[in-house]
This record gives sequence, C-alpha cells and structure tokens, in this order.
Amino acid sequence: MKFSGEIAVAAPRDAVFAKLQDIHFFASCMDGVRDLVPLDEKRFDAVLETKVAYMSFKFKVTVELTEVVAPELIAAKIEGTPMGLVGRLSATSSTRLIAAGGHTTIQYEIDTALTGKLGSIGQPVLKSKARDMEKQFAKNLGAAFATARGAA
Repeated sequence: MKFSGEIAVAAPRDAVFAKLQDIHFFASCMDGVRDLVPLDEKRFDAVLETKVAYMSFKFKVTVELTEVVAPELIAAKIEGTPMGLVGRLSATSSTRLIAAGGHTTIQYEIDTALTGKLGSIGQPVLKSKARDMEKQFAKNLGAAFATARGAA
C-alpha cells in the first residue's frame, strides 16, 4: 500500500528539517509512539501503539534513516513486528521539504506492506487510519512551531 500527501508548516525549511532530524521531537508529534531508544545515529527502536477499526495493535519497530540530504530529503526504512500477533510490518518512507517563502511544504510518500491479522483488515480501513495519523501529526507539528514562534 502506498500513502502520500503534503503537510504545510508555517516555518522556514531549515528549521523544519532541523526539528524533523530530532528523533525525540519527531516521535512526540506521532500519536502512539513510546519507548524510543536510539541504537546509533541512524537507527532507532520504538513501540507504536494504534487502534485500527475495533482492534488495538502494538508494534515493536526499528527505524533506519537510509538517506538524509539537508535540508530537503529524509528517507527511512521501518521494520516491525506486532506484539502478541503473528505478522510483519515493513515500510519505506521518503520525505521532501520544499521552501515556500517563510513556510515549508512537506511532501511524503510511504510504501507499506503488512502481513498477518493486520494485513487482512483491508486497505480502505488502513488508508483511513493513515489519514487520521497524518492529520494528528500535522496538528502536533504545527502546534510545536506555533509555540516556538510565540516563545521567540
């Protein structure tokens, strides 16, 4: 399954790129991410908890940054296993940051493969959940930059 979209942020591209490089900040913008542990400069372990339809899922994931080109590109590979279920999550993501005056447009594409029980739910439900997660991420990211501007 492929997901793509855009998020507008009221901040300069360099500032957005710097914040997205801070893995703890990035995780704080994602609902359900906890127990973040850096393994080295490019790899991180975490637990992702989410609810899809009527089921709750908890994944142990490893994220590896595969390409970083400041201040315009961040690519990553995500591998994970659901806790308590048989299955596997694998994904690749590519994020481009485009300067638009004092604002930044974040263009992202995520290619995800799910096996096991979660994979059997079906794409429409999973795409809907991905859109909900995007909206929450955009809201949290925007709020973080609004707070930063207010404090400046």
